Order: sequence, then C-alpha cells, then structure tokens
Amino acid sequence: MLDFRYVVDNIEYVQNKLNLRNSNIDLEEIKTLSNERKNLIKQTESRKAAKNKVSDQIALLKKSGKDVSTIISDMKILTEEIKTFDARLLEVENKLTDLMYSIPNIIDDLVPYGRTSDDNPEIRRWSEPRKFSFAPLPHWELGEKLKILSPIEAAKITGARFTVYRGLGARLERAVYNFMLDTHVSSGYTEIFPPYIVNRESLIGTGQLPKFEDGLFHLADTNYYLIPTAEVPVTNLHRAEILPVVDLPIKYCAYTACFRSEAGAAGRDTRGLIRQHQFNKVELVKFTKPEASSEELESLTKDAESILQELELPHRTVKLCSGDVGFSSAITYDIEVFLPSYNKYVEISSCSNFKDYQARRANIRFRDLDGSIKFVHTLNGSGLAVGRTVAAILENYQNDDGSVSVPRKLIKYMDTDIIK
Repeated sequence: MLDFRYVVDNIEYVQNKLNLRNSNIDLEEIKTLSNERKNLIKQTESRKAAKNKVSDQIALLKKSGKDVSTIISDMKILTEEIKTFDARLLEVENKLTDLMYSIPNIIDDLVPYGRTSDDNPEIRRWSEPRKFSFAPLPHWELGEKLKILSPIEAAKITGARFTVYRGLGARLERAVYNFMLDTHVSSGYTEIFPPYIVNRESLIGTGQLPKFEDGLFHLADTNYYLIPTAEVPVTNLHRAEILPVVDLPIKYCAYTACFRSEAGAAGRDTRGLIRQHQFNKVELVKFTKPEASSEELESLTKDAESILQELELPHRTVKLCSGDVGFSSAITYDIEVFLPSYNKYVEISSCSNFKDYQARRANIRFRDLDGSIKFVHTLNGSGLAVGRTVAAILENYQNDDGSVSVPRKLIKYMDTDIIK
C-alpha cells in the first residue's frame, strides 16, 4: 500500500507512474474523497466543540434555575448532526481504504518503459542452448515414456493440471528442492518451513488480496486460503513487528507447495509442469533497510541465477518493463530458462523489490540507530520454481536413447547419474 498522504500530495506524479503501468486507475476519486474527508472532519470537530460549549452552558443555567429546554433541543440537533457526519466520515474512510488497496506500487525510475513482456530488455545471458543431434522430446513425453510423470493418474485423483511423480521422477523433484535449500542456506539464508494455509490478513499484507481473490483457493466457510507462494507466510512472519536495525537484512528461504486456481490459458502450458494448480517452489525473502534494498535485489537475483548455473542450465535475465511489472512490485527481474520444447526462454523466477509497499500493508517496521521507526523494504524471488527446473533438466539433459542424464550437482541426492 502506498502512503495516503504522499498520494494526495503528489497526485500528478503518482498518476503518471500508474499510467506507465497501463493502469486504468484514476486518482481523481481519491482526491475528491480526501477533500470530502477533510471537510467532514472539520464539520464534525466544530459541532463537537459547539456541543461541549452547550453542555457547559446547560450546567451553568441549571445552577441558576433557568429554563434549559431550548438549549437542550439545540444540543440534540448537534448530536444528530455529529452522528450523520461520523457515519459519512466512516463511509468515506472505508472507501479510501478500499481505493488505496487497489492502487499498485509506484514503479522504480530504473524500470524501462514498455507495454508488454515483449518489451522487457535482456540484462544478461548465461551459456547457450544445447544443439541436439536428434529431435528432442518435450518433458511431458519424456516423463510418460520413462514412467516418472503421470498426469493421467493425477487427473483421475484430482483433475487437469496436476501431476503424479513416480520413482526417479519423485526423487528428482526432491533432489532439486533439497539442492536449492542447501545452496541458499550455505549462502546465509535461514530456512523456514511455514504452513501452507494462511489467513486473509496475511494475503492482504503481501498484496494478493483484495485484488487477486479469483486466483486463490479459498477454504469454504473459513478465513483461510491455500498459499499461492511461500512469499505470503514468510513475509508475514514479521507482520505488525518492529525489528531492530542491527538484525537487517533478514534473509529467509522456504520450500513449500504452492496453489493457484488461475493457471493460464488453454494450450501448450496445460501440458507438463509449466502451469499447474499445485507446484513446488523454493522462495527467497528479504527484509532490508530502505537504502540497501536495491543492492539486495541484485544479490537475491544472482542467488537465484546461481542455482541454474550450478545445474548447468542455459538461462537469461530480463528486466520487466513498466507494463509488465507485477501489482506489488516496484522493480522486477525475471530469470528465464531455455526449454527446447518451447524453443525459447521460459520464466523460472521473478525477483522483486517491493520497497515499503508490503511493509505498509503488513505494518512491518524497524527501529533505526537514532530511535526513529521506519518501514522496512521487502524483497522476494523464486529460488527456484521446482517443477519448471525439473522440466528444464529433463529436456536439456535428455539423450538419444530416451534416457536423461542427472546434473552433476544432483547425483549425490539421486544416488544415480541416469534416469532410464
């Protein structure tokens, strides 16, 4: 959430930033409601002051034995007016709160202008895609031929866009996220294993609610939701807390399953592991001082990239343009791994700096050395999406005999160097 006073005092600047996002939000309503709120407060306070004055007069008149019926009648009129103004003030403030929750973050000045993902500039690239001497298979065909991925069984158990992992497929998935966790913990992240179910307040804190409710799995007749990402429970570890500045930056990594009801349009992505209603992910989350968050975003992104480099998977990093940056983010890098079945780079991680946007919503602050209280900056990124990493391994490490070689870094986790 943006600071209300900042938005009101900088309407034109904020509106211009929203326009760069292709946002259709018009801040004039906030300006109008803000002026009405200011007037309502003024009117209410003046009547409350008048009521207090009348109360004093009534006491004095009663002492002197004078008739107070007229003045009591005036006081009742003031009381009713105050109730009316208070009721309208509550309506206006609730409307302003709803509007503030609907405004996306202000994009960083370093975000390039663009309309769609096609306008995202490439920042760097690591390695080049493998040139095959045979026609490579997509990972969903490899998985079925090797009997390690079974969407048919998953469809029987649940429905479309789920997968049952079998044998070495299940072991590969487990090897990948254990390798990710071990790598991130060794570089200074504290491992967290949070609940997969969160309350509504947690989702409001990180920005998924109220805007993205349709994309969430809500548990009927409860205040609970399945998590769309570990970002939600891990960020909310410090909701409504004041952190000592000496503890910053705080770095967490977490493995969880993730659940999303809106998994993309029909087509290629409905096959395989790219867009699933349930998938595994290792998430990186940071809490930092404001002046350090830009540097911390760079290091977080490189931490995520390092997993792909250790697994020797070709990838590139792009900076999201103004029209493609997510709702809560101020600036985002996407890491994309090369998938032969797509013949292109496919997103495997988004690394974002939210600045104080989430911290305001979740009331996460820190006490600086001078004693002042400030909002932290929050950051997160996938380190990485596990299913997409498995898909990339299967496709990039496949052999002409239909087997799949195991990346060097995963052999100790797999107890084998080949899947066949």
